[in-house]
Amino acid sequence: MRLTLAAAALVRHRTRTLLAILGVAVSAALLLDMVMLAGGMRESFGDLLMVRGYQLRLAPKGTLPFDSEATIAGAAELVAALRARPDIAAVSPVLGGQLHVLAAGAGDAAGTAPPRAVTFALGIEPAVQGDYERTGGADVARADQVVANDAFLRAARAQVGDTIDVAAGFDPQLRAYAARRRVAIVGTARFFYMPAGQAAVALPLATLQGLRGPEGHDRVSLLMARVRDGADVEAVRAAIERTQPRVSAISTATALAQVEQRLSYFRQLAFVLGAISLVIGFLLVTTLVTVSVNERVGEIAVLRAIGVSRLHVVQQIVIEGAALSLTGAALGLALGLVTARYLNAILADFPGLPAAFEFFVFQPAAAWRALGLLVLSGIAAGVYPSWRAASLPIAGTLREEAVG
Repeated sequence: MRLTLAAAALVRHRTRTLLAILGVAVSAALLLDMVMLAGGMRESFGDLLMVRGYQLRLAPKGTLPFDSEATIAGAAELVAALRARPDIAAVSPVLGGQLHVLAAGAGDAAGTAPPRAVTFALGIEPAVQGDYERTGGADVARADQVVANDAFLRAARAQVGDTIDVAAGFDPQLRAYAARRRVAIVGTARFFYMPAGQAAVALPLATLQGLRGPEGHDRVSLLMARVRDGADVEAVRAAIERTQPRVSAISTATALAQVEQRLSYFRQLAFVLGAISLVIGFLLVTTLVTVSVNERVGEIAVLRAIGVSRLHVVQQIVIEGAALSLTGAALGLALGLVTARYLNAILADFPGLPAAFEFFVFQPAAAWRALGLLVLSGIAAGVYPSWRAASLPIAGTLREEAVG
């Protein structure tokens, strides 16, 4: 009976009910998006760092990975020393730098002709690389092969299977390159840490070192290390910094802590907006239920007069608030997910952030807690006005309604 009466009361004022549900849905969508924003950036960054399971990054002393053009000298010796450690399972050396795609017919290393394209290049060891996933074609297998992303293929007007001339180590005073080489594009790749639209290629580490000339000899920009199962990551990090004074070792936990500090503004903003959306949802349901109760004071008095208990009346009205909140929360869940996807697409072009980074990440436990809190607030919104109406003097209320 309670459900029937509650449904009848909501259907009686269809327009008002629909507007209330839409209002709650908007509040729920905003609340969900703010919850996704508050924890999503940290989760996304953590997933990005661990996409290949490397827990440690080793950069030149006093720098962050690719924070500057500094490189680590004596790379071969350092890599061998790290791979000899029993607590390290894999080491991936990486060298970054610019690569120029030479125009057709540029037959020497002189830089008199403008390049056809300029791209960012990663020198890697294919067997242990942690910077990209192949999306088409083949992977790098020889010194004269590269994989490229779609942005590079567009910029260089090339496709998989083409052979191109590349050069590096350009000296602006001499107007010459340190070296050049002909390479074949054998596949396409998605680079994990590249900003959206950044043209990039990957080629064997030794090839890029050779192309950069003396400044690239036995040097790397970054080393990634995967710790063996059971080993303490922080202990390994500290041991590396102690035995290898040339590098700064950064663990995933340390990197996440630094990101937390830098993104604290976003979390505070998300908390404030989420709290506001929760309050708006509560006030919206409270207002609607209060208006509905005030319109039905006489009806409630009649129910009380024929023996319906006060608790029964309160439960009926609370059910109305719960129905509004549940329906609005369900619609808000769908609306929030669609909005989050749209906002992620817009923010994908945020300067300096990897294209794979997401601001809004759906975390089921946090999302259900937030929406559950909104539903509970909607239920609570109906308690006071319903109890107040059910507690009015029956005779006096009926007399006022009859006179009015």
